[in-house]
Amino acid sequence: MFNVLLVDDEPLVRHHLSTLTDWNRHGFDLSGEAYNGAMALSMIEQSPPHIAIIDVNMPEMDGVELNRAIRERFPAVKTIMLSSYDDYDYVRECLRNGAVDYLLKHRLDDTSLLSSLNKAVQELQREDRRHARPAGEMAERTDLHSIRDCLADMARGKPDTVHELERIARKNGMFAQAACYVTAAVQIVPFLLLTESYSDAQTNRMVRQAVDIVQQSLGDILERPAAYVEDGRLVVVLAFRERSEHAVASEAVRLMGKLQHSLELYLNLKSIYAVGHICGKLSQIGASYAAAVRILDNSPSTEPASRIQPRHSLTIEEQKQLLLSIERLDEEAMHQLIASIFATIRRQPVHSHAVQMIVREFLQLGDKAIAKCLRVTDTTKPLPSRDDLKRIGSVEELEQWLRCYYADLLKLLKQHQVSGSYSRHVSQAIQYIQENYSGNVTLELAAGAIGLNPSYLSRIFKEETRSTFSEYVNRVRIDAGRRLLESGRYSVKEISNRVGFSTYNYFFKVFKELTGMTPHAYVNSFSLVKR
Repeated sequence: MFNVLLVDDEPLVRHHLSTLTDWNRHGFDLSGEAYNGAMALSMIEQSPPHIAIIDVNMPEMDGVELNRAIRERFPAVKTIMLSSYDDYDYVRECLRNGAVDYLLKHRLDDTSLLSSLNKAVQELQREDRRHARPAGEMAERTDLHSIRDCLADMARGKPDTVHELERIARKNGMFAQAACYVTAAVQIVPFLLLTESYSDAQTNRMVRQAVDIVQQSLGDILERPAAYVEDGRLVVVLAFRERSEHAVASEAVRLMGKLQHSLELYLNLKSIYAVGHICGKLSQIGASYAAAVRILDNSPSTEPASRIQPRHSLTIEEQKQLLLSIERLDEEAMHQLIASIFATIRRQPVHSHAVQMIVREFLQLGDKAIAKCLRVTDTTKPLPSRDDLKRIGSVEELEQWLRCYYADLLKLLKQHQVSGSYSRHVSQAIQYIQENYSGNVTLELAAGAIGLNPSYLSRIFKEETRSTFSEYVNRVRIDAGRRLLESGRYSVKEISNRVGFSTYNYFFKVFKELTGMTPHAYVNSFSLVKR
């Protein structure tokens, strides 16, 4: 497998390249992404790739300068240049400095990319044969991966991994002259929520980008290695030559704050961290990491643990209420339900499995409602992007985002209900009915709300819907009444008032006309179906 580094300051170009072909199937692994020349050089110093694909036009250090620096400092790394312009001077300069190939972005496709990559592989193999490259050079690359694998195993609690890390450290000259160590745990806050809608490839790509950014921020992997553990969590080991605990603690906090800022700046990912205790031996870093995890995952609640009832999912009753609120397009009930559920999880860490699993259930039920909405007009306001979750750092922010999500979801469903073959004025009248059926709804009020003559609205409404205005209102009210009856939360008399009927007898009469049975018979039939 040949490691490839992508270097381009445009996120869209990096995304296009990473999805252009099945890299692994063709023997390549995207080992990292850099956004400028300086970052690329730092990443190459830490873990040299076999091939680097470099954009010619970048700020600070352009691709030509970067290619020259790689040629001088890392001659074993093969480079492929990218450009938006077919400029012969650029081509000549890049090829003169050892680039294997020069590709134009607007002509780039799967075939041309693989052709250039294979050309680079042939160069690597030719040099291997010519110079009989020592096995140690390739072993060094492998050991960099071994360092991370060993750190991750240590963080997961695998036995004897610290001894293995000590062996790898001695072999690679890690932690030279270190007097003490500190281990930290880093958590990408919205990881579970973001990856709910990601493919495995997208999740792996985000993890790889996060590890690269963290390592770039920390510096030399032989002094301050970072590794991915699981579920959006990373482990960091910091080695210090100082013996002053105060100086070490201050520097550790500074480095972790810098790391946190880099994740937010470059990947727009909100993260939190905790630092474990200082230890004098490498064999003690497992305990330091465990201490960091306890700090990170400690609930902010001040109540005794025995009084807190942990929960990890919505109850069946809460799911029924949620679906009923969606069906009724009842935004107030929706907000009340969200508030009541968040009241039970607000004292837990925002990154906790319980909080994120409950929000995932909210989103899954919302997705089901959207799936039923088969036609969405071009003017429909889009739902909040899941990418907005990257910036959320507290349970309060998460609750507010979910409120906005569901408010926009209900607006979308309302618009869908009145869209279709109806004219604009009839669609407006139907929307008016949907929003006001529980109160006083008349033809005159609807006509006034949309600025039409009542007689004209009555005529076009009947032509298009094949029913009178009052008949349509009654159907909407009875449909709402049926859903409330199915919920089992209200009496028949309460429901008649809630859906806008002035008297119980009139509700009873209309319900039987439209459904063919009385409200009580409907409840009994629905109960039998459920059994």
